[in-house]
Amino acid sequence: MESLYLISFGEIALKGANRPFFERILMQGIKKALTPFDENVKLQKTHGRIYCFTKAPREKVMDSLKKVFGIVYISPAKSCGLNMEEINNTALEVMKSQKYTGKTFKVETRRPNKSFPIKSPEVSRQVGAHLLMNLDNLKVDVHHPQIRIDVEIREKAFLYSERVPGPGGLPLGCNGKAMLLLSGGIDSPVAAYMLMKRGVEIEPIYFHSFPFTSDRAKEKVIDLCRILAMYSGQTRLHVVNFTEVLKQIGENAPNEFLTIMMRRMMVRIAQQVAERVGAKALVTGESLGQVASQTLEALSATNEVATMPIFRPLIGFDKIEIIDIARRIGTYDISIEPYADCCTVFVPQHPKTRPDLSGVHEAESGLDVGELKEQGLKDIEIINVYPHI
Repeated sequence: MESLYLISFGEIALKGANRPFFERILMQGIKKALTPFDENVKLQKTHGRIYCFTKAPREKVMDSLKKVFGIVYISPAKSCGLNMEEINNTALEVMKSQKYTGKTFKVETRRPNKSFPIKSPEVSRQVGAHLLMNLDNLKVDVHHPQIRIDVEIREKAFLYSERVPGPGGLPLGCNGKAMLLLSGGIDSPVAAYMLMKRGVEIEPIYFHSFPFTSDRAKEKVIDLCRILAMYSGQTRLHVVNFTEVLKQIGENAPNEFLTIMMRRMMVRIAQQVAERVGAKALVTGESLGQVASQTLEALSATNEVATMPIFRPLIGFDKIEIIDIARRIGTYDISIEPYADCCTVFVPQHPKTRPDLSGVHEAESGLDVGELKEQGLKDIEIINVYPHI
């Protein structure tokens, strides 16, 4: 049996003449999320709402739509004709679907369809009276109700009582593509989520350094991509064989500059791959002052080798805030698995925390930067990653 869901979007409604573009991408995202469960999903758009008609199981619908960026909330709903008898009876059905006994309620009506002759307060009053007459152990509380019945008067009447939050933000893909420097830690998957919430598609790149880091570290990164793919759909992970590059840096650069040299090479390589796949920016999980390589001076040294923007969506977050988001999106438990990546293995005992650029250039003078970049770009493994189910 086909069910109806009202999907509300927020920020998109402020987009003026560009609004149809954002709505179209959001509807594509909704269809993509639900098609595995129902190939015949039907969507209809109206002002501030998308109606979704689907035969997919409710738990699949709700779980999928809660991960579609651009959605503010999802409401399982019922529709009926534009007359008070049908509206009252439908409100009764909606209330009966809730555990209403002994609870307080309120009816809230919106009437975008001004041709409907009864004004919103009177609709609410009549519906509330009907519920009180037909249900026991129910009381009105217009200020702090335990149950709220929403009535929307449009081309039909739509009634619902649940408002399940979505992730909000902008629809994925409306703001182009960026390449994520993905480690196995807590921060970079959260940075990916934050930028996806702004409508940016993410293509991750991982720098693997076997045998300095184990193959289990690589599997951990693939597992993180599976979680991120639950929000983005299938993604491509680029795995760089970084071992020889690290050896050369370790042998030819001063030890205190090791982390900075490594980050600069990662950015050079990631930018080249980004250009190949049509990405317009790089993304990292750096947070200002969190570790030695994330001071303003160190970040400036990294920025110097990039010609495309480097986005750092976590730059002002503290670790507790980042962990909270990681737990909410489902990446935290994987991120804390004890399989280190090269960013944690290759940390000098006394790193240069506030390097000046002249010192960085001198430290890098012993490296053949062009050859190392080409070495890193050889034989990059591309793994198609599908959502974790």
